Amino acid sequence: MWIASSLPYLSPRGANQADAWSQEVADAGRVGTQKIREVGEKLPPAQVSEALGLPEGAAAVVRRRTILLDGRPVEQADSWYPAGIAAGTALARPGKIKGGAVTLLADLGYTVHEAREEIEVRAATAEESTELALPEGAPVIVLWRTSLTAEGVPFEASVMVMVPQDRRLRYRLIAG
Repeated sequence: MWIASSLPYLSPRGANQADAWSQEVADAGRVGTQKIREVGEKLPPAQVSEALGLPEGAAAVVRRRTILLDGRPVEQADSWYPAGIAAGTALARPGKIKGGAVTLLADLGYTVHEAREEIEVRAATAEESTELALPEGAPVIVLWRTSLTAEGVPFEASVMVMVPQDRRLRYRLIAG
């Protein structure tokens, strides 16, 4: 059973620390990697544009990755950033980001104060089935996350399509 918590993925890493995914799986004695499928500036889907508060027709930088656990694909993760934040940074270039995107964003002045998450279960699309090595139409968990600053500025919208087999998502809510 793989139990994942969102908190480590929302917190910047210290100097010379691995990104949250690599650290989490290493601590569990497993191997976590990612395959970058695409990086570039594109028009985002309507739900992403809305989450980021982008004006109609505005482009965003997207990083599309396939996440692997012990060599097996377990998740497709597409992270979108307003072009005004990400253009010209490592977010807009192919390749792994030292310490992860959340650390780079913190260095740019964007730290997560609030994360809004929505979860749905649906059938995998043909592309997802192929990339995640699932039978077409198999169920997947979809996690939509929007990250906002303390001022309420959205700076990242992520869509994560996960293989549900042996997967549990853990949330810890603290009243303020």
